Amino acid sequence: MDTLRDKTAVITGAGSGIGRAIACTLAARGAHIVAVDIDGDRLRTLADELSQANILPQRADVSDPQAFEGIRDSALQRFGRIDIVVNNVGVLTNGLPQDIPVAEWQRILDINLMSLVRSNAAFLPLLLGQGSGHLVNTASFAGLFTYSYDRLPYAATKAAIVQISEGLAIYLRPKNIGVTLLCPGPVLTNIAAAVPTFGEGAPLRIPGEQFELLDPAQVGELVAEAILRNRFFVPTHVGVVEELRRRVEDWDGYIDYQIAREPGRAHR
Repeated sequence: MDTLRDKTAVITGAGSGIGRAIACTLAARGAHIVAVDIDGDRLRTLADELSQANILPQRADVSDPQAFEGIRDSALQRFGRIDIVVNNVGVLTNGLPQDIPVAEWQRILDINLMSLVRSNAAFLPLLLGQGSGHLVNTASFAGLFTYSYDRLPYAATKAAIVQISEGLAIYLRPKNIGVTLLCPGPVLTNIAAAVPTFGEGAPLRIPGEQFELLDPAQVGELVAEAILRNRFFVPTHVGVVEELRRRVEDWDGYIDYQIAREPGRAHR
């Protein structure tokens, strides 16, 4: 994709954090924005901020099996086409592995993972039919390597998104459809603001002190450049590559290293 001007981007979780930053960045580069969020107030605030841009707010629950068909149809009615789909929505939970109930696992899977599956069902035929487009899937450092046991449902969904995204890239790149896997490390978002806790909770651990806390706006710029350059792997901190290398070279030793680490603050 050589320009974002007049492209239509559907962005889930667009009301805050990374999703909001992506919406603002793409809008600043001339894209039409279909902003999806469950929080109507956040959407109204975003629409006010982007008043000079073409924005279509869509209040929707991405765990609703019919949500994406409605989003797709509204976007096509307003803008005539869809070029970019950003599957960004994600929620956390906290607890020791034995304390998180099956129902909470199901909730996290339904929002974080199945929303991407439903998005693909709604948008992939459209992108394939027009022979162009770009997908952006937000995973996490938690999906790349394990540094904690306090959010296993979240980490499991993010690891699944890594695998799905790589498979999609192998399938779609030859068909002129790009795929970007966004893997945020510590980013200043509100994802941990209302995290359900089960049992007595578990220490919230971070991926490592070497990864500084970023502003979401920096991530929005990374995503815009990745779409334009058709880049697949986009970590927010390039140092994660060394972390992954260290893990794969001695996985048992890496587990011992993580056991020995002190819990820290929670970030994405």
